[in-house]
Amino acid sequence: MDAAEHEPVGPKLVEPLKTIVGGVVREVSVPALAGPPTTGSLGDIPFTNAREAPAEAVLARKEQDGTWRDVSAAEFAAEVLAVAKGLIAEGLQEGDRLAVMARTTYEWTLLDFAGWAAGLVTVPIYPTSSALQARWIIQDSGAVACAVEDTTQARLISAERANLPWLAHLWEFDTGAVARLVKAGEHLPDEVVHARRAARTPDAIATLVYTSGTTGQPKGCALTHANFFAEVDNAVQLLHPVFTSVSTEPASTLLFLPLSHVFGRMVAVGCLRARVKLGHAPSISTEDLLGDLAGFRPTFLLAIPYVLEKVYNTARATAEKMGRAASFDRAARIAQAFGETVEGKTPGLGLRAARALYDPLVYRRIRAALGGHVRYILSGGSPLGRRLAAFYTGAGIEVFEGYGLTETTAASTVTPPLRPRLGTVGWPLPGTAVRIADDGEVLLRGAHVFAGYWNVAAHPGGDWLATGDIGELDADGYLTITGRKKDLIITSGGKNVAPAPLEDWLRAHPLVGQCMVIGDNRPYIAALVTLEPEGLAHWRQMHKKQDVPTRELVTDPELLAELQRAVDEANKLVSRAESIRRFVVLPGEFTEAKGHLTPSLKLKRGAVARDYETQIEDLYRRPR
Repeated sequence: MDAAEHEPVGPKLVEPLKTIVGGVVREVSVPALAGPPTTGSLGDIPFTNAREAPAEAVLARKEQDGTWRDVSAAEFAAEVLAVAKGLIAEGLQEGDRLAVMARTTYEWTLLDFAGWAAGLVTVPIYPTSSALQARWIIQDSGAVACAVEDTTQARLISAERANLPWLAHLWEFDTGAVARLVKAGEHLPDEVVHARRAARTPDAIATLVYTSGTTGQPKGCALTHANFFAEVDNAVQLLHPVFTSVSTEPASTLLFLPLSHVFGRMVAVGCLRARVKLGHAPSISTEDLLGDLAGFRPTFLLAIPYVLEKVYNTARATAEKMGRAASFDRAARIAQAFGETVEGKTPGLGLRAARALYDPLVYRRIRAALGGHVRYILSGGSPLGRRLAAFYTGAGIEVFEGYGLTETTAASTVTPPLRPRLGTVGWPLPGTAVRIADDGEVLLRGAHVFAGYWNVAAHPGGDWLATGDIGELDADGYLTITGRKKDLIITSGGKNVAPAPLEDWLRAHPLVGQCMVIGDNRPYIAALVTLEPEGLAHWRQMHKKQDVPTRELVTDPELLAELQRAVDEANKLVSRAESIRRFVVLPGEFTEAKGHLTPSLKLKRGAVARDYETQIEDLYRRPR
């Protein structure tokens, strides 16, 4: 039995339903555009595609010579079937957990769908995870098999096998794991897989995605096939221009965010569901990624703000090296001003002319860096910010910003087509409701919200999921996220300060790698700042300080003056009581290896505060 069929439709925009209390919008909901499937699972998608459009290119693989080869729906379904038979031949039973530890590769997506076709539950592990983190996920999930990308990861898991007696299989992509699975299953009839597919229902668990864990051990979010269908079917129908060919050029995307993160995984599933050509980019180094983008030439991209900041900062650094920094900055201001007009304003003749002037000089180069054909960007993971959203919009790339959690199968809100509001994360995704609690916490409800955590007896509780995020709804129902509830800083003067807006603004500066705002139970707000290696290298070159050690640069008056200007700009976002009075530049970076960042680059504030206790105390000890 195949998953419920879905007919593509044009963009539908339904006004949100609002509940107003005391003149303030406290709850917003949008009716679903896609009904829930009553039968089938995600494992049916490749076979539905092969039946309906066998010759259509649904994926692309990069060849050894750097060219991209299309993979048709029929080819992919055949590969999924062959690998699923191999998994069954190796003894994996329905409901068994299959862990995958790899970068963003074709094999990851192939094994994901093959696992679902075989009735398994897939369990992603970040490729950068430590042995302890990987062991915890395999132990907690009870995975009986694990597929890794390379020898380094294979050794990491092998070293933990004594602690994982039930882990029966360890396969490595780089040494031919897929081919061996195909060989193992050759003797089985196709009906074995089809019988398992027919037995899966939408309410069965599809995957366990472990939260990155800013505190304590990660918890496995049990996401069902129905959760994914509710998420992707409504997103595809709402974001019709993104997922559907609206010109002679087929829709396509190059995925470079990790498939171990629910954001990337949701888009991979959505692309297969909508038959949008999907490519994989395993390396996010600047040189490798730019090369892959140029070769693949996607029409839309999934990105986190960090990537978009890096593209912007790299473009500016290039302009500065060419002696054209002032011209770039003017072009950026014009793009931002033009981008602001998407909220219902009409750009004047002078603004239109200025934008037209800078399009071939600056904006076209920004688009070229993203492959040259990108028309849309889906941004998530953290707030993009009004300034950067306006810049990309003005540069000719429409930005759809979203907000969600692992527990909500990615997006719960998204920018509505043709109705953007910069600086917000949009309206509820169709089929979703958003409520603001009395203390400002964002609550969510919808068919995409998970049922609970794996191996945790206590359910999140109630009809609403408490997100831990603080936000507000404006008069038209747009949601703005202002920070994390647990991260809220209360100064000794009783002022409540959300650190996220200040941190997000500062991280957008070319010199800033990470920033952590502090001040809980302190007399004023301060910040710890780390330097961005590429931005610092450029600054050294421009100021002829290539030979000055970093430990000396952190107190360099010129560098501190430039960072102070950035802090002054950030402080314009907030009141005097919420502004950063002092900051210190740290000689090292916050990294995942040091325990300061989660795999999704979120700050582990407790660990940072503990390791830099001396520097923090000094910020409040020195005379002001």
